[in-house]
Amino acid sequence: MTVMDRGNKTFSIILTFCIMFAFWMLLSAWTVYLVEPYDLFIVSSKGILAALIVSFLTYEIFMPSRGEDVLLKLRRFIPYVGWELWQIYLATIDVTKRVYGILEVDPQIIEFDTTLRSDFALVTFGNSITLTPGTITIDIEPEGGRYIVHAIAKGPADSLTVDQTMQKKVGHVFMEE
Repeated sequence: MTVMDRGNKTFSIILTFCIMFAFWMLLSAWTVYLVEPYDLFIVSSKGILAALIVSFLTYEIFMPSRGEDVLLKLRRFIPYVGWELWQIYLATIDVTKRVYGILEVDPQIIEFDTTLRSDFALVTFGNSITLTPGTITIDIEPEGGRYIVHAIAKGPADSLTVDQTMQKKVGHVFMEE
């Protein structure tokens, strides 16, 4: 291992640690609203330990050594997360209307192919489908980019197969446009 490789590995571990620790603190912030006081020391010390363990196990996921354009993907992923949160909000309203009988429930299984090929793009797209209320990814065939998805009605199914906005946005993030 050369000095440059060792430096890249160290940078990868440090960057992964910072991301994991920030995520830990973000997820631990809900305790602020509980009756008991927020103990920053306990929350952060547990977070440091958890982030260190995860960083040493997964640093290659965030910073692969193959020279991929990770920072560009990260810069594109952040707005995608905001867009996905908005889609989750809109889908929650849609499912609520279906539960109360305002809109029709017409469950269906759909199959469609995607142009996405990298593992991260396929998994991100599948997870985004499942995170959005009203749709669940049943299966992904990575060789052909084929998805099998359960949708609560025709509307959510059409959003995946007709306009393909989510697929296009994931493709943009992972430079598979």
